[in-house]
Amino acid sequence: MQLAVWTYEGPPHVGAMRVATAMKGVHFLLHAPQGDTYADLLFTMIERRRERPPVTYTTFAARDLGSDTAELFKTAAREAYQRFAPELLLVGASCTAELIQDDPGGIAAALGLPIPVVPLELSAYQRKENWGAAHTFYKIVRACCPATVPLRSERSRPRCNLLGPTALGFRHRDDVMELTRLLDRLGVDVEVVAPLGASPHDLARLAQADFNVVMYPEIADSVARWLGKTFAQPCLSAPLGVIATREFCQRVAQMSGADADSVIDDASCRLPWYSRSVDSTYLTKKQVFVFGDASHAIAAARIATAELGFEVIGLGTYSREFAREVREAAAGYGVEALITDDHLLVEERIGALQPELVLGTQMERHIAKRLGLPCAVISAPVHVQDYPARYSPQMGFEGANVLFDTWVHPLMMGLEEHLLAMFRDDFEFADGRGPSHLGAAASPTVVEAPAAAPTPPPAAAESPAAAESDAPRWTEEAERELKKIPFFVRGKARRNTERFAREFGRTPITLETLYDAKAHFQA
Repeated sequence: MQLAVWTYEGPPHVGAMRVATAMKGVHFLLHAPQGDTYADLLFTMIERRRERPPVTYTTFAARDLGSDTAELFKTAAREAYQRFAPELLLVGASCTAELIQDDPGGIAAALGLPIPVVPLELSAYQRKENWGAAHTFYKIVRACCPATVPLRSERSRPRCNLLGPTALGFRHRDDVMELTRLLDRLGVDVEVVAPLGASPHDLARLAQADFNVVMYPEIADSVARWLGKTFAQPCLSAPLGVIATREFCQRVAQMSGADADSVIDDASCRLPWYSRSVDSTYLTKKQVFVFGDASHAIAAARIATAELGFEVIGLGTYSREFAREVREAAAGYGVEALITDDHLLVEERIGALQPELVLGTQMERHIAKRLGLPCAVISAPVHVQDYPARYSPQMGFEGANVLFDTWVHPLMMGLEEHLLAMFRDDFEFADGRGPSHLGAAASPTVVEAPAAAPTPPPAAAESPAAAESDAPRWTEEAERELKKIPFFVRGKARRNTERFAREFGRTPITLETLYDAKAHFQA
């Protein structure tokens, strides 16, 4: 076991909670000690849901361990059924409750409740949150969807299922809305969206669809494979980016008979034109590091290179179940995939590569902030800011517009901050000066301060920060010159200069040393 301040995924029972909370008519009985109820806050504070998740905790305390905790579970199960009257009851144990080795599934089955009871084997010490969500979704589908091929009624339009969106998902709500609109324009109706918004009764209709769209493979891959094998339903991947959305439209149109070209032409997607019209210094060959869940990381790397002109210098994921897919994608960019759930390793890789933009999770946003790098969030784990009040999908044509805004603006705003830093000593930025476009008359009378006392030559002074560290010392004059370098390459310039100073014994680092190092590494 490894203790960490941050973690990319919670334990698997949090994944089960995401599925239960997303659905209607489902209740989750979690055998858990006091303290594990913290998980409620993920939904009410981060996702800002109006109600608590449909979870009952047995909440045994230390004093209960000497008695019969199984009886405590039975009582909680009966009370949960009587109070919430669910259509289906999930039962499982948290990581802590696994240690007391009760059998929630067996105990609940012995109660003889008049509703389906689905036991979950959450393997808390081997698996994590996304696996827990996928396992829970699969178990519910197998419990509610008969494995017999149904007779499909005559209908004028084909139908599909949207699989994978859950509670506490990254833009899942808006992605469902965007795909539903896009499919409608392509002449396709949505049969079931699951787990988000579906009831156990709805899952019985999954077999009625003509094909499935796997929005989030981390959650829905196992369900889609079972549906494909059992009902011969083809499966489409979710459209992330303009190119993928156009390909998605063509494939759907082949099934529906719609005119995909007219749908594509009518789409109000601005990403292609914006990416061509923006000054190439913002986009072309900008070096980007990508990290997130597997599906978003792979898609982000593809969009960054094929649609925005970036260069991928690092690609990785914390989704170990999809490590093979990420390694294959990374090989296509000529980089070694980083497969880890240790944020310190991710920080180390970002620090070594010094990308010009980081596309990652909220973890990478914090890392990039410390390193002074621009960053955009592309994947869970999520923060409250990932649940905007506005419509903000990631998929489809409107999703492509959102991606452009989210990814490119940090670069542009970062440049603006750099320009402000460069010119803040300019006379027009001095306090008391009026706007330059209004002329000298707009400037108030400025009382000149008395002349300052002579100061020692800049080259002789050293910055306090440099003096306290083990790194080569910098003079204040050299530090000021270093700050004129754009922030996104400043770290690399500092390291190269310090490396040059060590190799050639040039300490302290002066203005001359800085420029000699620049000439040395450009040679």
